[in-house]
Amino acid sequence: MSQEEKPDKKPAADDLAEIFRAFGQAISEVFDDPEPKRKVKELADSATDSAKTLANRFKDEDVKAKFRDVGKAAEAFGKSVADDFKIKKKE
Repeated sequence: MSQEEKPDKKPAADDLAEIFRAFGQAISEVFDDPEPKRKVKELADSATDSAKTLANRFKDEDVKAKFRDVGKAAEAFGKSVADDFKIKKKE
């Protein structure tokens, strides 16, 4: 099914941009310091721009495979962070 046939599905570039925005927001809240906040915002903005630029490449099978790996790594990171919070809550 093509992108046009799924009007409710966001483009992958938008999802990637949202990941970087959320990551940047989380880091800036952890480091309640203006300099790291500025750097993280720059990183998130740059990654968002890059994701939009790469949107057309998401159709290539090699690119899809690499982003599947990125997704798995992001999922593992998220689980690790969640597990850390669970452990700390129990203590």
